[in-house]
Amino acid sequence: MEDKTVIITSVNDAWAAPGSLLDLFRDSFHNGDGIAHLLDHVLVVAVDAGGFRRCKAVHPHCYLLDVVVVSSGAGDAANLSSANRFMSRGYLELVWAKLSLQQRVLELGYSFLFTDVDVMWLRDPFRHITLYADVTISSDHFHGDASDVAGNSPNTGFYHVRPTNRTVEMLRRWRAARSRFPPASHDQNIFDGIKRELAGGELRVRIAFLDTAVFAGFCEYRPDAGKVCTVHANCCVGLENKVLDLKNVLADWKNYTAGLTSPEKKGANKFRWTFPAKCKASLKRH
Repeated sequence: MEDKTVIITSVNDAWAAPGSLLDLFRDSFHNGDGIAHLLDHVLVVAVDAGGFRRCKAVHPHCYLLDVVVVSSGAGDAANLSSANRFMSRGYLELVWAKLSLQQRVLELGYSFLFTDVDVMWLRDPFRHITLYADVTISSDHFHGDASDVAGNSPNTGFYHVRPTNRTVEMLRRWRAARSRFPPASHDQNIFDGIKRELAGGELRVRIAFLDTAVFAGFCEYRPDAGKVCTVHANCCVGLENKVLDLKNVLADWKNYTAGLTSPEKKGANKFRWTFPAKCKASLKRH
């Protein structure tokens, strides 16, 4: 982009397979409101050879990241190519691998917007990213005040970071904090655990949280169809469940946009999103 911003997502073999999350992710740009051009600025980071091959078949900008698997001491190997259920060892290695790459992007002077591949893009999110914030991040639960660091629950599946000395150091501390938490800790859990240190300590990182009505997720599913920019399949266990419920999101969006002759059309008030039943049920089983 002209402002030196790169959009980054990550995949493995399972997520990049035909009909899986990468296809849905790309489809969302093509069916979104004037955002297809943003695909030209998306870097898909593959963490295995299968994901890289599939990415190269469908997308122009792919990067194979060498993921170093940290031994658990139990002799088990993390399978980075599988579906990797939420909080499995393989899943944790994937989410932690992204941070070192993101730190390097900042060091090169680029802003980045990281998006999980299970985030559907429907409108341009950049108009909601404030110039004030060092970090603008989505929320699992949003309590009405974008600056409420203590009250809002961050979701690290979608966040924008500007390249400053503060944010480079923030990434360093975020990665280093992994050693202070239990081994099975997600990068999101640790960011939530240190967010007040980052915002209130000597770094003074400026963090802004995004409203779940505009940057929606299945944890707190209340997207405003007239404003929504993204929908994230968070609070969901299982690749198949994510795929099925995200297909409903895209179908709902197509129905909504096809039924509009103008933003003020009365029929728009009757629109309802399909409840993410598969994902909600998956949480009850785990």
